[in-house]
Amino acid sequence: MSVADDEIESKLTAGSQAPRPPSVERVRSVATLFEIPVGSDLLVEALTHPSYAHEVPEAKDNQRLEFLGDAVLGLCVSDALLRRFGEAQEGQLTRTRAQIVSTQALSDFARSMALSEAMRFGKGAEQTDLRESSKILADAVEALIAACYLESGIAVARRVCERIIDAGLDPGRAGARDPKSELQEKVQALRLPAPVYRIVQQRGPAHRTEFVVEALVSGRSVGRGTGRSRRAAETAAAEKALAEGNLDQYVREVLP
Repeated sequence: MSVADDEIESKLTAGSQAPRPPSVERVRSVATLFEIPVGSDLLVEALTHPSYAHEVPEAKDNQRLEFLGDAVLGLCVSDALLRRFGEAQEGQLTRTRAQIVSTQALSDFARSMALSEAMRFGKGAEQTDLRESSKILADAVEALIAACYLESGIAVARRVCERIIDAGLDPGRAGARDPKSELQEKVQALRLPAPVYRIVQQRGPAHRTEFVVEALVSGRSVGRGTGRSRRAAETAAAEKALAEGNLDQYVREVLP
């Protein structure tokens, strides 16, 4: 029996004063992607940000589900990588898993399906525009994985996690060291001081801050990157330094 739109909307908006209710169409799409029954209370819980539960006391937020989903995702990704990369060593598998389950990868997956439009936020969170926070979106993805697992079991959860793996796995960089580690190793091999990262600019409101960071070697800029967190910007700067050959140019000019 199909669940009517007005029933879904009633479940999602009960007691809320938030100016932007979740999109019923988007909720249906999310439920389909994560293979959760659209009338499930666990689906509603997974889509509920703590700010909503703070304003509507009878509502359950998604933090407990996020805790479980993190473990389920880790297990499913580890299992899938063992099967996909039969010859890979432990270090390569660990690095690949970290790429897939990172906040950035999960939030990118969430944005690709406009997940925030299906979520319940409190009035205060709406006013500060937390909908596009990478941490909040990544947590919601993990909560949805937990809801899928509790509703349908591990086999279905594995299938859902395979979709997340396919979206987040870059075959060309599977198991590669992160750019900051690569840059540091390259610099150390040249007997140069370790790279230093300096914030050049910090722009935007507090909930949507963007950082601009320079990677410096011996005081010279070898790369500049931007990101929604300082760590992401540092990674982008290191990646630029490696990709654009700025470090190699510096070495040619300075070292004999």
